[in-house]
Amino acid sequence: MISRRSFISKGAALAAGAMIIPEVMGRNIPEPPASVLKGKKVLFVWGGWMGHEPDKCRDIFVPWMKSEGAEVVVSDTLDSYTQFDLKNDFDLIVQAWTMGTIKNDQEKALLAAVKAGTGIAGWHGGIGDSFRNNTEYQFMVGGQWVAHPGGVIDYRVNITDHEDPVTKGLEDFDMHSEQYYVHVDPNVKVLATTTFTDQHSDWIGGNVVPVVWKKVYGKGRVFYSSLGHVASDFKVPQALEIQKRGILWASMSKYEPMEEWKQPVYKK
Repeated sequence: MISRRSFISKGAALAAGAMIIPEVMGRNIPEPPASVLKGKKVLFVWGGWMGHEPDKCRDIFVPWMKSEGAEVVVSDTLDSYTQFDLKNDFDLIVQAWTMGTIKNDQEKALLAAVKAGTGIAGWHGGIGDSFRNNTEYQFMVGGQWVAHPGGVIDYRVNITDHEDPVTKGLEDFDMHSEQYYVHVDPNVKVLATTTFTDQHSDWIGGNVVPVVWKKVYGKGRVFYSSLGHVASDFKVPQALEIQKRGILWASMSKYEPMEEWKQPVYKK
């Protein structure tokens, strides 16, 4: 298990430019500490609607997490939420499960684990459009998909927080995918946004909607990115890097103090 002192020292080295990954879009992107996942226990749950290619996404992220030293349990059933003692057996849950139905005892176990300090991370519909009838689950995630006007289109992702470790060093980038319109908890920490045009739904032209955010639910860290409609979306280096960094951040839920960032949107 990595110590907090070690994690901080690695972060300082990172800030000093000690580690660099290949150039992306003309800029060098600092690489986050590589050993954050070492010794962490991760449950990767995949399934639901296969149109989002959860199996192919599994084959991207599971090998990477294992290469970083994580102990990963892979499950294709929501029964895993009740088969394990989630809050004690795992540091992190990564879920790739679009739509479907979750049983009451499964949801209760998942929510209790995150509330107790187990982190959770996911992307696109795999966490942001999982269980449409379960509002407490949506409260945990911090948002819910409601539309993707035009289907697969070209759009731009704008980095709005250049200091947070998840997006530090990254610049705005383009996607050819589904541009998710989501209903969002106004108190999440938004790291990236996208602006809709009036081409497909004329009443939303100019609307700015979050793409990447982080939040807490009880003591647990929650990370979400609306990118990743299909596995090939992660060929966009920034989309992949954001997801990896979000996973790293969520995995430290039990090992770092809770962050404070509340900036009420509707404050007078």
